[in-house]
Amino acid sequence: MSKLSEENKFLDLSDYGRPFAVPIANRLKNTRFTPIHITLLFGVSGLIAIYFILQKQYYFAGFFIILKSIIDAIDGELARAKNTPSYTGRYLDSVFDIILNFLFLMAICFVSNASFWLTLISFFCIQLQGTLYNYYYVILRNKTEGGDSTSKIFEYKTPKALAGESQKSVNILFFIYTLVYGVFDKIIHLLDSDAYKLKTFPNWFMTCISLFGLGFQLFLISLMLATGYIEYIVPFFIWYSILIFVFIGIRKCFFKP
Repeated sequence: MSKLSEENKFLDLSDYGRPFAVPIANRLKNTRFTPIHITLLFGVSGLIAIYFILQKQYYFAGFFIILKSIIDAIDGELARAKNTPSYTGRYLDSVFDIILNFLFLMAICFVSNASFWLTLISFFCIQLQGTLYNYYYVILRNKTEGGDSTSKIFEYKTPKALAGESQKSVNILFFIYTLVYGVFDKIIHLLDSDAYKLKTFPNWFMTCISLFGLGFQLFLISLMLATGYIEYIVPFFIWYSILIFVFIGIRKCFFKP
């Protein structure tokens, strides 16, 4: 099962972990490993990266941030390989992502000269950027017949648990998910409320939007850590948000429902 139809597939700059994830998922397909195990593993990788940031071992920190991004691609591939889609895994993955993003930036704030309040603004900007990417990407995924539909364009109703998962777990994780992501979803939907009416986006446009994908954001953080530009991480992601309005402006001017 593919996330996208062939005509909608694009070069996703944030998805560099996929070539590693597919063969690993295929090897794990007939084992006892589940996508949830992999999700927990990328959480551990993220925590190790935070430890190395606090120890000012930035090369190691960058390595484990990239490793976290690669492992993050495996859980979804394993779910597709085992044909076991799960709302529990989908929401747990997203909740872990936002927690780790916050902790990455707080660790960077602690060891650098970054202002705490500017760091909070940077975190807000990073999440808003990622939400725009996810918004357009999920629109494409929902247009793909037979594709991955565990992600919805509008997450406003608790979904019914799929086979093999607990409705209680889905309810709890959905509540947490809407609590931590709801404000970002509302802002992006407000800024581009008609985007969901489109049937597709040009592949080149989606490639540009993937600059806001979490994988690419983490790559930039890793690169700046490894090259000694830790002081620039917080202000960079604030200014990087200017592209939100550029991309939405392009969408509204050239790709209309």
